[in-house]
Amino acid sequence: MDLSNLKPAEGSVKNKKRIGRGQGSGRGGTSTRGHKGAKSRSGYSSKPGFEGGQMPLQRRVPKFGFKNINRVNYNSINVDILETLATSKNITLFDMDVFIANGLASKNDLIKILGRGEVKSKFEVKAHAFSTTAKSSIEAAGGVTSTI
Repeated sequence: MDLSNLKPAEGSVKNKKRIGRGQGSGRGGTSTRGHKGAKSRSGYSSKPGFEGGQMPLQRRVPKFGFKNINRVNYNSINVDILETLATSKNITLFDMDVFIANGLASKNDLIKILGRGEVKSKFEVKAHAFSTTAKSSIEAAGGVTSTI
């Protein structure tokens, strides 16, 4: 075997359907598009959500609720995560740089510390917001909380 007698595997190469090349081909005339209608014309493209003139789903279903444009989305971090980081990596100061370095937040996130878990070690936390349970548990362990 050498480069001069290489062939693709049997059945792996198929010929392209040649559409619109005369009646004898079996795909002439309407060119596999059926008879008449918008879909048989060139340049046809359906609008998203168009259902053939029937009232589209997004117009049949009623609207409800609202989006509060003044909502502030916080990236929440629980106290137990801070505790595990403090014990495993000997971190005493938690600020934005530490959160970003450990993959807990990205640079534009607002951070809120929540109170799930127990605090045994003493550390300082700087975040955008604190829950009352988180603040009390950090300060009960001798830590310091401050808002950025």
